[in-house]
Amino acid sequence: MSITRFIDFGAITVTLFEDIPLELDNGGTLSNLRVTYHSYGTPQDTAYLVCHALTGSSAAHLWWWELFEVGNLLDPQIAYTLCINVLGSCYGSSGAQDFGLLPITIGDMVQVQAALLEHLGVKKVRVLGGSMGGMQALEWVRRFPERLEKAAIIGSPQAQTVWSAGFNVVARAIIQNDPAWQNGNYTEQPRSMGLARMIGMLTYRSPQSLQLEQSGPSPTQPNKNAIETYLHYQAEKLLERFDANCYLLMMNAMDAFKVDSSELQGNFVPTLVVGISSDVRYPPQVCRDLAANLGASQYWELESMYGHDAFLVETIPLEERLRKFFAK
Repeated sequence: MSITRFIDFGAITVTLFEDIPLELDNGGTLSNLRVTYHSYGTPQDTAYLVCHALTGSSAAHLWWWELFEVGNLLDPQIAYTLCINVLGSCYGSSGAQDFGLLPITIGDMVQVQAALLEHLGVKKVRVLGGSMGGMQALEWVRRFPERLEKAAIIGSPQAQTVWSAGFNVVARAIIQNDPAWQNGNYTEQPRSMGLARMIGMLTYRSPQSLQLEQSGPSPTQPNKNAIETYLHYQAEKLLERFDANCYLLMMNAMDAFKVDSSELQGNFVPTLVVGISSDVRYPPQVCRDLAANLGASQYWELESMYGHDAFLVETIPLEERLRKFFAK
């Protein structure tokens, strides 16, 4: 049994698939789905759709705030932007608290997004996202190309890599072998989710950035190393704000993600694929391979020492490149 988590101020929630259920990729259906989203700017026929990552929320202004600054890509005085909490998450949209660990896919998440945009009267979409958000953007390219003007896929693969899936296998095992998990029927978050997060954090940053920022003694606790207190801090933050079953559900969706090259070659949607120079989760070659297989695409590499998380850290050069791409 999942625990409903905090919904960011300003979120809007609607109910979709009341009359006709959502048909899931893996079989089965879901009805009466809550869909939570944030809206920025004046509604228009064309909208930017920001797709969030694994533990993100629809409050894109909190985790990608630089893109919303005056004159930047998503400036609300200029652009109309939507960010939707994905199916399966715990920030307002229907998730594991509603339908348990029923297998869902990245494609199912995108079907829900498309239904919401239709509900809101959005006719054309400019989609962008990083990590799991980039997987969603690629699904948009595959499933709804006629509704897209452009797409930007940041730090994401054509298919889940064995390397990345391996870390998710470990994370799931840590949680599911914890007696406190109780086969998903917990009443308090199993603390093992924090341990799983600690392992994940080591893959979201590069060795260079950790060496630079987390070497030496802890600045907050005597007789401890900085890397120890940093990882424990990250674990506690996730335990406070996220849900273990939703974490499992979405890692499963990521590990099942795959788009065949035959589905990419005929793409006509102008697409920017962004790799990150120090990313160990999805190394630059993974992103270059996606761009090489994807028609109508171009590749750009974000030079950064911050690893996979660079798309959330190095936002100034990233925003400049995205603004140039979407402006053409």
